[in-house]
Amino acid sequence: MSEMIVYLEGAYVPLGEAKIPVMDHGLLYGDGIFEGIRAYGGRVFRLDDHMKRFQSAARAINLTLPLPLEEITEIVLETCRRNQIVDGYVRLVCTRGADGLGLYPKPQAHGPRLFCIAGQVALYPEEAYRRGLKVITSHLRRNKATIVDPQIKSLNYLNNILASIEAHRYGADEALMLNEDGIVTECTGDNVFLVKDHVVKTPPVWLGTLDGITRQSVIKICKELGVELKEEPFTHFNLLNADEAFLTGTAAEIIALTELDSQKIGNGVAGDMTMKLLKAFREYVRRPENGAKI
Repeated sequence: MSEMIVYLEGAYVPLGEAKIPVMDHGLLYGDGIFEGIRAYGGRVFRLDDHMKRFQSAARAINLTLPLPLEEITEIVLETCRRNQIVDGYVRLVCTRGADGLGLYPKPQAHGPRLFCIAGQVALYPEEAYRRGLKVITSHLRRNKATIVDPQIKSLNYLNNILASIEAHRYGADEALMLNEDGIVTECTGDNVFLVKDHVVKTPPVWLGTLDGITRQSVIKICKELGVELKEEPFTHFNLLNADEAFLTGTAAEIIALTELDSQKIGNGVAGDMTMKLLKAFREYVRRPENGAKI
């Protein structure tokens, strides 16, 4: 297999040659943004929506993107082409650059650095989608919007990383994160849904959760299928006593949450609603109108 080709600051280079200075603000302070994007069947799924979110995150941290959004969109597609991606994963990143120590990004320093990676992805084996995931509730609380708004996909993911470490320390696949009031927000890399009495529920984004592209897709699919869906707050109690629960994310797609804090949710395997939505989602992502042709 040939070496991965990476876009970095105006050039497409082999992975081994893609280097960023150690003084980059993204490395020193987590000062930057990213998008995780999927490709299905030779099309990049909901690329326009990812680009809009990328731009919104840049605006939120006062970061001027180095290129127009249309050019960045083409970079994503070209990176996929150069890596012969049909079904894969794309990571788009922009750091503030700003070489040098010190929190304040000096105006005369190096401007924003943009890079793009495209490769294969297989977060969970197929049997995991039926078996489901084991999840623990992290003792860490999700960032409040008054600190760093969780809707910003920034390079500062330490809150999520520490919760993920905690999950794996206890032999779990994921960690559930509550806000300071004990309300469910999301997991470390996925949005959370529950099913109760045939109604699907997910926390509203204002509670402290990312408005995930897969989350948005599931909401649309539920409307198409005539499934009642509510965006409303719920607690650990509600999740533990749900008929079913599942997580959504770009890499994970839709995967059942079958064990929470060593207690089974529902029957302890992926439920009918979860599998129904997963099947519908896998059809949805391959509709030509939902992807930009590579």
